[in-house]
Amino acid sequence: MSVLNVERPDFLAEEDLRMFEDSVGKFFEQTAPPEVVDKWRENHVVDREMWTKAGEAGLLGLSTPEQYGGAGGDYRHEVILMEQLGHKAVDGFGISLHNAIVMPYILHYGTEEQKRRWLPKMCTGELVSAIAMTEPGAGSDLQGVKTTALKSGNQYVINGSKTFITNGQTANLICIVAKTDKSQGAKGISLVFLETDGAEGFERGRNLNKLGQPAQDTSELFFNDVKVPTENLLGIEEGQGFYQLMGQLPQERLNIAVQAITAIERALKLTIDYVKDRKAFGRAIADFQNTQFVLAECKTEATVGRVFVDHCIKVHLEGKLDAATASMAKYWLTDLEGKIVDRCLQLFGGYGFMDEFPISRLYRDGRIQRIYGGTNEIMKLLIARTL
Repeated sequence: MSVLNVERPDFLAEEDLRMFEDSVGKFFEQTAPPEVVDKWRENHVVDREMWTKAGEAGLLGLSTPEQYGGAGGDYRHEVILMEQLGHKAVDGFGISLHNAIVMPYILHYGTEEQKRRWLPKMCTGELVSAIAMTEPGAGSDLQGVKTTALKSGNQYVINGSKTFITNGQTANLICIVAKTDKSQGAKGISLVFLETDGAEGFERGRNLNKLGQPAQDTSELFFNDVKVPTENLLGIEEGQGFYQLMGQLPQERLNIAVQAITAIERALKLTIDYVKDRKAFGRAIADFQNTQFVLAECKTEATVGRVFVDHCIKVHLEGKLDAATASMAKYWLTDLEGKIVDRCLQLFGGYGFMDEFPISRLYRDGRIQRIYGGTNEIMKLLIARTL
């Protein structure tokens, strides 16, 4: 039971899941203690060996079938992994993008040959993945991408640039959103995979300096006449990329909501512990009515958020999570994260502004949540279409 006193729903309370949760927590305690995470934040990248360790521990490909080298679990295991990343403050490790965003594209839309070619290596950590959607001139509007992958014989020739790409400095398997037919708008978009090792014309740009999440390598990528075989087109038919993206975005947005409620719970726990210990005017800060009212409001709103997220997880496990509901979860939980973390930081006073205090990191790291995965303004547009 968390700081919110909300019991785990039955579908997340099974004994094997509890054991898995405990093992994931211990793995992160051993491999990513605070001093290691501090090093990642200083270097602006997670050590490459962390991916190998995660593969050895069976944490890569949690919801990927065993026949492709995965653990054979389901989305519940991905949820537990995301929660433990948050609770253990494992900042910047892009494992959930690898597991719960890129791998599902291959599983749902890839050919059998593609699944057998890429998934086992992704499960060991030999291949680390990224998805290259955003461009300097195209973010939430995916139809506006300019990168092209044009067929030439038995190859695609890729030209263009991408930015803000998570895992961009580390990834050696990149799913590229590109136009295979520039005349067809959204119907001309395809997903093409690039194995970067030895790829001529592929360049990694800057590892971008950011407001928050410094341990996460977030990069520019450049493609200058990069050639890949036509069998690297995801699936067997060009022009399916927009459909494929729309089919998987609800899970991506639910992932963000899960991360948001986890950050909220951690912020509340840190703050409650702090106000009970910290004294002002001879009394614990927790004894002041203002503190109690602020935290009472935060706990109430966070409880509503947790119940909603758990509901969305259940609906998603049943295969019924629609785009509008996922958008509701993404926008509302990330807005709530910003609000609650800000109010918690205020209770720390000047210490909340200091980098060594975790609440400061939660404040900065969480700001991107309202932007990536589709901005919250776009989420509201998607919801409004259902009215």
